[in-house]
Amino acid sequence: MKILAVSLFVSTAWAADVSGTWELSAKVLGDTQYVRITLKADGNKVTGNLNELKLEGATDGDKISFTASRPNGEAFGTFEGSIRGGEIVGTALWRKTDKVEWTARRPAAPPSAPRTLDFEPKEFHRVFSDAIPPVMHVFPGDTVRTWTVDAGGTDPKGVRRSGGGNPETGPFYIEGAFPGDTLVVKLDKVRLNRDSAGSGDQIVDSALNGGYLRKTKYKDNFDSNWVLDSDNGVARLKNPSEHLKNYTVKLQPMMGCIAVAPQGHQALQTGHLGSFGGNMDYNQMREGTTIYLPVYAPGALLFIGDGHAAQGDGELTGDALETSMRVEFTVSLIKGEAMGGPRAENDEYLMSLGIGNSLEDALRSATTRLVNWLQKDYKLEPNEAAIVLGTAMRYDIAEVVDPLVHVVAKIRKDALVGLK
Repeated sequence: MKILAVSLFVSTAWAADVSGTWELSAKVLGDTQYVRITLKADGNKVTGNLNELKLEGATDGDKISFTASRPNGEAFGTFEGSIRGGEIVGTALWRKTDKVEWTARRPAAPPSAPRTLDFEPKEFHRVFSDAIPPVMHVFPGDTVRTWTVDAGGTDPKGVRRSGGGNPETGPFYIEGAFPGDTLVVKLDKVRLNRDSAGSGDQIVDSALNGGYLRKTKYKDNFDSNWVLDSDNGVARLKNPSEHLKNYTVKLQPMMGCIAVAPQGHQALQTGHLGSFGGNMDYNQMREGTTIYLPVYAPGALLFIGDGHAAQGDGELTGDALETSMRVEFTVSLIKGEAMGGPRAENDEYLMSLGIGNSLEDALRSATTRLVNWLQKDYKLEPNEAAIVLGTAMRYDIAEVVDPLVHVVAKIRKDALVGLK
């Protein structure tokens, strides 16, 4: 009788222990997939959900087994596993034929209050990839203070710390971020940390017609180094040519690269951009802007770099006023909602970021994602959304010099006030 009582106690204890949210990774035909599951224990009985799938099963000591069914009742698969505290490891059979190895872990417990963390980078990365070990684990609500080298790898003291090509600070692992979520990054501070920058001095070929390219002769010895005058808020050429002696540019510090690890375990050079963000080079990625990025890997793995002291639309010379930067950002999560691509907002605008192989592709992407945004958040019918965008939308050509073109469709927030 005592043995039976002990056995029941152990089983019940394990059943209670599995209740809650778990982050499940499953290796299917050589590919790793990620999903959240929720489990609820009632004695030895276990129920739960895996996306739209309904889970039903039981625990037996440190063992767990359950079946997964589609909403129409059709069987999807069977799971078996061993419970090891905050981890469950097991095998499954999906769709009757797919043999799966799976692991589920509980999310890390957050701190009692948001933290402000300082990170001193020691190395910098020239690819966006989920294969790079994270430099720091942060929780939603945490703020990180750090700095970046310039696009050529030079630090605030003028020391070359990396090869060129937009070396990145990070990646930062965001606890609780999981594929299917959206990472939210608020740029609290984007500040210059040195008084020099360098830029390109020729317009990129892709922005010009053939006639101009054939007749134009650029000077090879033109000096496009800049002095950054923070006291007066302007930049001026260090050794200006005759007609540019009085030419100044307003300082508007921005970050050229903000990215998460790309989908499909890709490793992309940091000159690239896509739905994961990357080298977007949009001059509104400034202090006070919030960026939304879809999460493709556990922890999201946030990269940041490529500071610009100022940049015109399109980054026409291939390099803006490239400089190192001091950055402070705060992260949060929108769980279970993937936005399909980057978007942003500041005090004035909602901004839909369209990235494509051509100007036309990027424009279509930006416009489509903005109209979907308005229809979802403001409950607009298609005709209503057409009226709003047709009277209030603006376009920015953010980037024309990188592997893909970047166009931003944006709308002023004050135009939307009457819609709420």
